[in-house]
Amino acid sequence: MADSDSSAPVRVRFAPSPTGRLHIGGLRTALYNYLFAHKHDGDFILRIEDTDQSRYVEEAEADLMQALSWSGLNYNEGPGTGGPHQPYYQSERSGLYQRYAQQLIDSGHAYYAFDTEDEVEAMRERHASDDNPSPAYNAHTRMEMRNSLSLDDDEVQQLLDDGAPHVVRLMMPRNETVRFEDEVRGTVTFETQGLDDQVLLKSDGLPTYHLANVVDDHHMRISHVIRGEEWLPSTPKHVLLYDAFGWTPPAFAHLPLIMSPESGKLSKRDSNELGIPVFVTDYREAGYQPEALINFLALLGWHPSDEQEIFSLEELVEAFSLDRVGVSGVQFDLDKLNWYNEQYVRAMNAEDFAEALRTQLTEEHLPITHERLMAIAELTQDRVSKVGDVLTEHRYFFEDPTAYDEDDVESGWTDQSAELLQALAEVYDEASTFDRDVVDQGMRDVAETHDVGLGAVIHPVRLAISGRTSGPGIFDLVAFMGRETTLRRIDAVIDALE
Repeated sequence: MADSDSSAPVRVRFAPSPTGRLHIGGLRTALYNYLFAHKHDGDFILRIEDTDQSRYVEEAEADLMQALSWSGLNYNEGPGTGGPHQPYYQSERSGLYQRYAQQLIDSGHAYYAFDTEDEVEAMRERHASDDNPSPAYNAHTRMEMRNSLSLDDDEVQQLLDDGAPHVVRLMMPRNETVRFEDEVRGTVTFETQGLDDQVLLKSDGLPTYHLANVVDDHHMRISHVIRGEEWLPSTPKHVLLYDAFGWTPPAFAHLPLIMSPESGKLSKRDSNELGIPVFVTDYREAGYQPEALINFLALLGWHPSDEQEIFSLEELVEAFSLDRVGVSGVQFDLDKLNWYNEQYVRAMNAEDFAEALRTQLTEEHLPITHERLMAIAELTQDRVSKVGDVLTEHRYFFEDPTAYDEDDVESGWTDQSAELLQALAEVYDEASTFDRDVVDQGMRDVAETHDVGLGAVIHPVRLAISGRTSGPGIFDLVAFMGRETTLRRIDAVIDALE
């Protein structure tokens, strides 16, 4: 089914498991589903796949909802929104899965298995070889195990009546080829001989991902399953399940992995070692613009038909198509993301930038007046890649420097600097007013009196004010800081460096 040829309504779903904070790769999957749905006037559905209660994290769902809302990816059906196929939590649909598992047993496509984990492991050890170090539980081995195929009917019924722990397994065909068309990868084939008889229903009565997602995708009339490449090996099991039920499968599209700059899938280790955040929350808290992150992620695996780089969400919807999604993994480039964010930050109007900055300040409990907020915004907006940089790279707006950059001291502080700053402090202290013109003229007068270039005064002043020798225009910066703060910081840098 091509991404624009189907006459059936387009319905896609994003179906995360609430096992932790939303990964940046998960947001890209949600984005591609959103773009595809809106491109074809379809529905974007959120479904919570929470059947693995052992890995459930209570805060994960709230993090997910916040990330989608912050990113502007609103869904048509799902938790909190409702829809014709609710509930949208798999944990609330267990009766449906049990009914379909029984249907597969009755039709001969699945069976009860009473083996313990130790018994399954022992089987794998018995059959292990250099060529096959982890043998499958399937047609080649199932008859030597304890299941409803190897045991007689009376024994099976007695075990069920006694409540013996058991799972339900899919009966994988022997030595068959499973073939399906992938919207990204073309024709994909798998051989069943190496596949396990997949567990469909666990011993606690809850389904595995494989049964639940097939049943739900069918009941929710999902037309396209757009998900990460890591689910590609599971797809033949899903295709066989659709066949067993007699259902038409949706179209499949498996997205390329987001790779670390050092190869391998982008992981939490990269966050720790390379400074690349892997969770959406980290980007929000760091002050990235959601529009920039969405723009960057859209082009991380998909490429437009021209050289355009900056897209609004509406423009992405118009341009997006699955046939321009690549197959190979794509390296995450934080510098490129920062470039995108810089473009969006520079394009913001001053009020929006100031309000985004206020949010950052509020989170750090730094109160500020509107007048000073607007002044800081004006001084920094064209100098930062993200709003959060104001609190990291320009912390001196809110706190006196506690250290001075060694390279800047080396280049900006001379044997004469303390004398020049002391002279400037006297000029500023005696001035009847303190504004930009006074600041400017004071530095020029000191430079002329001491027969030095203006830079010999500016560099140590900037070092005193900010701890470094680069930043916003020095006259505006000193005027903003005010006389008291300027004099205090001049005294501090002299004490520290002399």
